[in-house]
Amino acid sequence: MSTSYDRPLDANEGPDGTTGWGPPGSPPPAAAPEDASRPSSLPHRLWRGRPEDPRWARPALLGLLAATLLLYLYDLSASGYANSFYSAAVQAGSKSWKALFFGSLDAGNAITVDKPPASLWPMELSVRIFGLNSWAILAPEVLMGVATVAVVYAAVRRRSGPAAGLLAGAVLALTPVAALMFRFNNPDAMLALLMSLACYLVVRALEDGRTRWLVWAGAAIGLAFLAKTLQAFLILPPLAVVYAVCAPVPLKKRLGQLAAATLALVVAGGWWVAIVELWPAASRPYIGGSQHNSFLELTFGYNGFGRLSGEETGSVGGGGGPGGGAGGGMWGETGWSRMFDSEIGGQISWLLPAALILLVAGLVATRRYRRTSVTRGALLVWGGSLVTTMVVFSYMAGIFHQYYTVALAPYLAAVIGMGAGLLWERRRQVWAALALAAAVVAAAAWGYVLLHRTPAYLPWLKWLVLIGGLVAALGLIFAGRLTRPLALAAAALALVAALAGPTAYTLSTVDSAHEGSIPTAGPAGASMMGFGGGRGPGGGGRTGGARGGFGGGRMPGQQGQQGQQGQQGQQGMPGGQNGNGFPGLGGDFAGGFPGGAREGAGGAGGMGGLLNGANVGSAAKALLKKDASRYTWVAASIGSQNAASYQLATGDPVMAIGGFNGTDPSPTLAQFKKYVTDGRIHYFIDGGGMGGGMGQGGEGAGRGGDSGTGSQISSWVQSNFKKVTVGSATFYDLTQRTGN
Repeated sequence: MSTSYDRPLDANEGPDGTTGWGPPGSPPPAAAPEDASRPSSLPHRLWRGRPEDPRWARPALLGLLAATLLLYLYDLSASGYANSFYSAAVQAGSKSWKALFFGSLDAGNAITVDKPPASLWPMELSVRIFGLNSWAILAPEVLMGVATVAVVYAAVRRRSGPAAGLLAGAVLALTPVAALMFRFNNPDAMLALLMSLACYLVVRALEDGRTRWLVWAGAAIGLAFLAKTLQAFLILPPLAVVYAVCAPVPLKKRLGQLAAATLALVVAGGWWVAIVELWPAASRPYIGGSQHNSFLELTFGYNGFGRLSGEETGSVGGGGGPGGGAGGGMWGETGWSRMFDSEIGGQISWLLPAALILLVAGLVATRRYRRTSVTRGALLVWGGSLVTTMVVFSYMAGIFHQYYTVALAPYLAAVIGMGAGLLWERRRQVWAALALAAAVVAAAAWGYVLLHRTPAYLPWLKWLVLIGGLVAALGLIFAGRLTRPLALAAAALALVAALAGPTAYTLSTVDSAHEGSIPTAGPAGASMMGFGGGRGPGGGGRTGGARGGFGGGRMPGQQGQQGQQGQQGQQGMPGGQNGNGFPGLGGDFAGGFPGGAREGAGGAGGMGGLLNGANVGSAAKALLKKDASRYTWVAASIGSQNAASYQLATGDPVMAIGGFNGTDPSPTLAQFKKYVTDGRIHYFIDGGGMGGGMGQGGEGAGRGGDSGTGSQISSWVQSNFKKVTVGSATFYDLTQRTGN
């Protein structure tokens, strides 16, 4: 296996003039001669690839990308609108350019989603072209997933050759959480793509020291900020340090280039922020997730440092709350083992032990290379990003969901590809063969543990993984002494053993429907933390579960739930009174959540509308559609998920009072009264989200950190307007008063 084909040759890659291609003194591979008589048409170049690559390299890459595309597109529409919160924003942006720019949840521009809007833009443009449907929303996410695989392949191929690049791309494509999130409409698909692109561009800058590559990397991170705010900055420290130390230009120029990249980051991510902050608040939507209508507050509070400390103002919970236990909270235990525990392990950690072994071994292999070694620099870029992100995820005390770990997948895949490529080159050296075998043993043993956690799921597979991995590791120890066919057979068996577990979980993931706010990957029971609305054919099911499988999902510390629509578990959420509900919640929330899956309430284990929306019946839809054109909002509802469900069902704007959690102070009671007086809202939907607690006549209102806005509006509506019941859904007609 050879490395670094299309960069200028670096004679100083290793010590004493060695290049890092193989044993000291070995030359880099010569470019394959091209037949001058062969046509150089675009189709030929696309199929043949670069002349220095083996002839199989480009067809293999195209095959990998095609297979990834088909895998991720499989039964894509089964997930429907996936996360209705973001799908409603997409629907709004397809109707209103103002909503598209600000990321409004509704075309009336009452309030935005609690993230910047960049991740919504591709979906909104798709819906403008193809109409509102599941494919139009989710296909752009699939394409971003395929693009991420291509970027990781390109990055690894430059340093370790096409075989290592294909390995890295396959590892990424077959990571369960990647297969989940590249088929889902949360912001994480765009974030993963842009972070991968940033790492690739930094490695390009390490090769020749050109400023443009670093500037483009800064721009990529800036755009990633507009997808998911400060999470985009997690990898800035390792990228900046590696370039400052390893770039092949004088220190003064390195610092200047980093300053230029920082400026590019600020411009790429700051232009939208500046416009929003300078725009008169009265003529733009309220910034969802903030308490003072400020995007900067949202960035550094609820979506920023609050995620680390657990103090997210406006959240319904957080880390380290009462009842959370030592080192843990509502969102699970924190600590070094978090990425491997029962909530997270099956999502991302299959090859994580092997990646860490290969990272250390790769750095040992390049320890004598000179400062400007691009091979070592690339390992540090991808490995540093992996370790930094993993540490932050492991210890953050605030809101944390399993699907966040998709951010690790590109880094992990790149480290696997580069590390395996380096050790395979050196397999004749005893230490390298042992390290390669150790990585395979780690992958097989940990795969066995993860598969053992779901004993009813393919019970034979864990033994195939373990035994196959041990046999392959034995072969790899002697790979340097075996004939090439036998060595390749051992490597192939190692790949099968290492990838069998995540591949099975990935196939289960793509064969499952995923809805709600907190999806999880893998088969039934693979994660004990997911909740919020996955479904099977019968409408029940769990978030991220296989069809007809595990119901409802649950948080750590809960007893098992049956997961039928409308049913809640025995204990509800951890951390509350005697394990019942959220900290500080009682009344309607004790022992579970109001609502269930009745019409007009939370669906499919949706926690009363907080994590999943309502099941909107045809009669309710017809009620709202009548005279809809006369109103800015056909209805208003506490919490975004309920509002989103009605908006998607009717195609007309629905105001989300209090934003996602129902805890944002928007609109105020005075503002809402004015909207009603001006005839801009037709109905108020009873049975709203967590913050409002409207399920039983408003008795739960004001709990869970509610600012009071939702309860005030609800009380005023219930006291002054006519109640209308349609099926099991309850509305208040804001055009018909019953009191003063």
